[in-house]
Amino acid sequence: MTTEFTPRLAGHLLVECLIAQGVTHAFGVPGESYLAVLDGFHQHADRIRFVINRQEGGAAFMAEAQGKLTGRPGVCFVTRGPGATNASIGLHTAFQDSTPMVLFVGDVASDARDREAFQEVDFAAFFGPSTKGFAKRVERIDDARRIPEYVARAFATAMNGRPGPVVLVLPEDMLTQTVDAAPLPRVEPVQAWSDPGALRELRTLLLAAQRPLVIAGGGGWTPQSAAALQRFAENWQLPVANAFRFQDCFDTHHPNYAGDIGLGINPALAARVRSSDLIIAIGPRLGEATTGGYTLIEAPVPRQKLVHIHASGEELGRVYQPTLAINATMNAAARSLEVLTAPPTVVWSEWTAACHADYEANVDVANGGVTLPGAIDMPALIHTLQRHLPADAVLTNGAGNFASWLHRFYRYHGLAKGHKTQLAPTNGAMGYGVPAGIAAAILTGRVAFTIAGDGDFLMNGQELATAVQHGAKSIVLLLNNGTYGTIRMHQEREYPARVSGSDLRKPEVCALARAYGYAAERVEHTADFEAALLRALTAPCGTMIEVPLSEEVITTRGTLSDIRLKAQS
Repeated sequence: MTTEFTPRLAGHLLVECLIAQGVTHAFGVPGESYLAVLDGFHQHADRIRFVINRQEGGAAFMAEAQGKLTGRPGVCFVTRGPGATNASIGLHTAFQDSTPMVLFVGDVASDARDREAFQEVDFAAFFGPSTKGFAKRVERIDDARRIPEYVARAFATAMNGRPGPVVLVLPEDMLTQTVDAAPLPRVEPVQAWSDPGALRELRTLLLAAQRPLVIAGGGGWTPQSAAALQRFAENWQLPVANAFRFQDCFDTHHPNYAGDIGLGINPALAARVRSSDLIIAIGPRLGEATTGGYTLIEAPVPRQKLVHIHASGEELGRVYQPTLAINATMNAAARSLEVLTAPPTVVWSEWTAACHADYEANVDVANGGVTLPGAIDMPALIHTLQRHLPADAVLTNGAGNFASWLHRFYRYHGLAKGHKTQLAPTNGAMGYGVPAGIAAAILTGRVAFTIAGDGDFLMNGQELATAVQHGAKSIVLLLNNGTYGTIRMHQEREYPARVSGSDLRKPEVCALARAYGYAAERVEHTADFEAALLRALTAPCGTMIEVPLSEEVITTRGTLSDIRLKAQS
């Protein structure tokens, strides 16, 4: 017996497949190559919303943020050549951050393929796995009847193993075909459970340890798995550090928290990573930023004993040769670890307390370590945020030294409390914070707070117009120092007093924000920031708060002149 379905455009079927996968929002920039899909969004506007962006890079960043927030693939639509290449930055971010995402690319018609048609690109070559940095899988849908199969497979591929992005290419003429197929059921990620023998070996390693340290991070975490991780740490009295830009993985308010391991790491924590005799890495791939350029944990064979737990078997042993490798997804791994029988006492309880004490000293404003010039006290500003932002606020940033103020001084509320609170690119993509914050506001309705530098903001500041059009509000704290700060810092370290290519003319960013429909004000003294923040929190629209900084205020631990003098000595 065959089941018949109402014939409709393939583009409409594609939208129905997204709805079947639980997608409520898709981000993108329209293109004539997928008009039939746009018509499908119109047809099903009561069930799914197409968010119109101003640039494909911003759209892809929003979809990547969607993947981080929901744990299911973020969805982005772009047109061929120029649209797809613009979106590549979000795809690369999703790849390195292990974020599930599906990028749909409208393509040239089948009868024009391989003729270098208008905006034609070989997407398998451009995005495919051979690039080692863009997509887990790239497929082209030539038969409209197979749309449900391809969409379901894309969602499964994006979520299973190490989460990541998938690209589906959509020939324009395929989308206009009439089909009578039906969407496939919602795909759920497969859970890979820890081997019981490996868990016994892990327990043996723990019992023999003197200075163990857990590093948590990577993709695939849920509030349930984060809570299970917390119980594991409590049962075994283990110190837990979060991997680079996964600072909400383990609650930073917890007495077992040791700090974040990444760029600008607390020197005391770096010393503890080096002196640890057992590292249990749960989820992170242990990339360059988390390992201090592969020096805190040396590759390929670490000085410390290493237990590496990861959702992808292909990731285990790829960079590091661990003492023990466990292939398990985060939900399954954490649930196995929380029931791992702990002894009545452990020898490292004082070590754990000392790790946390190091963290507390690092975030204490009075212990800032240096006096930075100017009328703005950045640690005090971050502590003002801590007092007034709600516990479920989503904090976002792009790439630049400005982000280090949040990373060092803000205490992120952990995922175990029920909400993801940090959206930040581990691949160091500038321009991520503004669209990610807007996506968080659209998707969650929670307070979305973005910290940006002037260079970072100008990468995707146009997406403020997207927020206004779609009724979302975010707060943007823009630290304006007139330079690409991270590059300038490295220049002074390597080529002191030879400034080249890093200075920026300061635009009237408040006027620009107002032009997009945001409120905006400039704060030049620390004492004025609290009132500005409170106004932004109660404003009916999004708000930019511009804070001018001297280029001397370059890091949380020293000035630009300090770096130059050290390089010249």
